[in-house]
Amino acid sequence: MTETHFIEIGLIVKPHGLRGEVCVNYFADSPFLLKGSVWLQKGKSNPVEHKVVSSRPHKGQELLTLESCRDRNCAEELRNVKVLVPDVDLPELTEEEVYLHQLEGMTVLLEDGSKLGRITAFQFNLGAEVWVITTEDKKEVLFPATEEFVRNIDLEEETITIAPPPGLLDIYLSEK
Repeated sequence: MTETHFIEIGLIVKPHGLRGEVCVNYFADSPFLLKGSVWLQKGKSNPVEHKVVSSRPHKGQELLTLESCRDRNCAEELRNVKVLVPDVDLPELTEEEVYLHQLEGMTVLLEDGSKLGRITAFQFNLGAEVWVITTEDKKEVLFPATEEFVRNIDLEEETITIAPPPGLLDIYLSEK
């Protein structure tokens, strides 16, 4: 039997209404991932499968109704719970696409070839994707991951080349 690997596709942030619906910060582009079943993980516990009754977009997030959660008290208990799917359920990508979990831990280089650090986390704010890059001396750089600033992703070499906007690195790396 093979071990199932899960990928985080969202985070339940709060209840919505009185009938168990929850508001999800949704990290994926594919709306079909919130159909059928999702797996929920609270803290470091093992993920538990939940049947999805419905999902719908709402103010830049997704509203999710689960068969196992039909009132506000239940929805409140799901606050800050991760929404996961098995990696085998992820859609196939084109050559130009990557999944965020593939980028975690990769070395980030500047255009001149110098090493900035490694990707250690991701943040999402109103639909904007931000990479958390940790330098060798443990400083964090919040990098806006847009086509404009990401020059190259090399999965084989496990490197990403970026061209940060002017002044961005000064904010994070200058001595205070």
